[in-house]
Amino acid sequence: MTETSNAQWHDEPTDYDQTGKLPRVRPASSEAPNLGSLNITAATTDPELLDLPWHVALEEWPASALAALPRGISRHIVRFAHLGGSVIAVKETGEHIARHEYHMLRKLQRLDVPCVEPVAVISGRATPDGEELDPVLVTRHLKFSLPYRALFSQTLRRDTLTRLIDAQALLLVRLHLVGFYWGDVSLSNTLFRRDAGSFAAYLVDAETGELYPELSTGQREYDLEIARVNIAGELMDLAEGGLIEEKVDPLATSELIMDSYRRLWTELTEQESFELGDRWRVGARIRRLNELGFDVEEYAIKTAANGTQIQLQPKVVDAGHHSRRLLRLTGLDAQENQARRLLNDMDAYRADNNPTLDEEFTAHLWVNEVFEPIVRAVPRELGGKLEPAEVVHEVLEHRWYMSEREDRNVPMAEAVQSYLDDELRHRRDEAAIMLTADAETIGIDEDSEHSDK
Repeated sequence: MTETSNAQWHDEPTDYDQTGKLPRVRPASSEAPNLGSLNITAATTDPELLDLPWHVALEEWPASALAALPRGISRHIVRFAHLGGSVIAVKETGEHIARHEYHMLRKLQRLDVPCVEPVAVISGRATPDGEELDPVLVTRHLKFSLPYRALFSQTLRRDTLTRLIDAQALLLVRLHLVGFYWGDVSLSNTLFRRDAGSFAAYLVDAETGELYPELSTGQREYDLEIARVNIAGELMDLAEGGLIEEKVDPLATSELIMDSYRRLWTELTEQESFELGDRWRVGARIRRLNELGFDVEEYAIKTAANGTQIQLQPKVVDAGHHSRRLLRLTGLDAQENQARRLLNDMDAYRADNNPTLDEEFTAHLWVNEVFEPIVRAVPRELGGKLEPAEVVHEVLEHRWYMSEREDRNVPMAEAVQSYLDDELRHRRDEAAIMLTADAETIGIDEDSEHSDK
């Protein structure tokens, strides 16, 4: 490719005058654009990017350059390609939109918000004949994640929908807590990873997003209304195709995000008043927040003028309480619900074996004697079914149900073998589903990628 030899790499600019904004007009230049040079904005230089056919319109990329992932509904042309040992998503769009989304995703990553990883913005694309091509945004595909339409085999059940919407509500709360206005909340703009029987949601599309020091109630409510309307439309589309249970009401189901969001937002931010004699409620409030997966790093307590009441207001709430504790104790990186389940087993292991042992030492023993033996027991051909933390969670659940059904304490080795034979072997390969599932299988219209939401 002749144009790759002149590729120019740029680090992320930092001199923006306004939070969350990018200049919408390209600086004037008296020089004609060099259609033979790529302009690459990336956090790190990845030479393998230059091996992809940037001189070809994305819609016409050869199959040899693509990874066969299903494409969801998008207003842009999107393709997936292999880059080294990972898979990337490439989206053709306008230059301002691409740069804006790239920097929004970079900032959200620094704020520790679940989102896809931005890789690069590539502009200056042109065909060998000199015809200009649209710039592209490159993001890294999130391993073991699924679009909502790929989370069913035949029919999406109502309880699965509820869990998806709860995950979407939690993601929206986390975004709003850091001051991010999404502007296009939908299941289609979200990826989901399994999380100990629930789901963890990740933002995919940030092109309409803006980052502010703090969101007003009106901004939050408008985002929530967008979510309700978009989710209702998506569920109506699934219902039309017979892909959700007939008893599911799309409109009523979409309303669930309103209730879920408001309950969570209230728990995290609402000021609480109570009598001086009820000071135990400070600890109870913090424990409730911890159960939701949030840490309280700071809180304000004010006494009333008459000295009979206390007002409690959480000041800083941070998600990932259980994930961080598991990582600190064991070095294992897991989703929040997975971490909570593994920590519960670790605590039970400590209580059953030696409750006086130091917590860190017990965690080391638990990893060596429980977690790692389960992971090692999974045959190589089944290794792509689920990520390790989810496998361990499911084995622990499987053992509990076996013990209850058989009215005995089932040994771990027996439970593991039963789980491998009866459960895991029959699961689809979620590490590779995005590489093997065709559009018809998961109910995605190949032409829908060109339609507006």
